[in-house]
Amino acid sequence: MKKFRDILPTLENADHIQRIELFNPDGSRAGRIENKPGSAGSVRVYHHLWKKHGAITVEAAKEGLKIYAEHTEDAENNPEKHPNIDRLFEVIDMKKPLSVTLIEMENGN
Repeated sequence: MKKFRDILPTLENADHIQRIELFNPDGSRAGRIENKPGSAGSVRVYHHLWKKHGAITVEAAKEGLKIYAEHTEDAENNPEKHPNIDRLFEVIDMKKPLSVTLIEMENGN
């Protein structure tokens, strides 16, 4: 099994993204992922999923769990430890896709 650290560099760079806003089908906020240490990898994963699928669909969520590799199993065993992975489990379980809004870095930031 490939490790997350091996898969992450194969995804498109997302350094231009300041944060990702996620929304439920009813328009309510489902989450926010800031591009900062500790969550920059998740920004890259969610950016990849959005570009490929147009939203965080059930299929996108399943792909995301594969990308997170060993962290997916850790998230299963430790609920709430990895909220960005927990969110993918929820998309699959509830069959409710999330829409994505990308907030790009301002010039000079």
